[in-house]
Amino acid sequence: MKVAVDISLYPLTENFIPPIQDVIERLNGHKGIEVTTNPMSTQIRGEYDAVMAALNTEIRETFEAVPKAVFAIRILNNPLGD
Repeated sequence: MKVAVDISLYPLTENFIPPIQDVIERLNGHKGIEVTTNPMSTQIRGEYDAVMAALNTEIRETFEAVPKAVFAIRILNNPLGD
């Protein structure tokens, strides 16, 4: 099953840009998913298991590295155009 995820990271620190850039770079390193970024959020598309595995890994790593952070995530199954 294909899914599309819209994800935004809000690090609750003064220096918030580096954690956002870091998670986007790490997501781009995962095989089997497509990552698109824009000024407001990042979109991830691919097979459910691959997308969820990437999210699980990167959310955990971000929470371990950033003392306080919020992820806003929306998940769509059967995205248009697939």
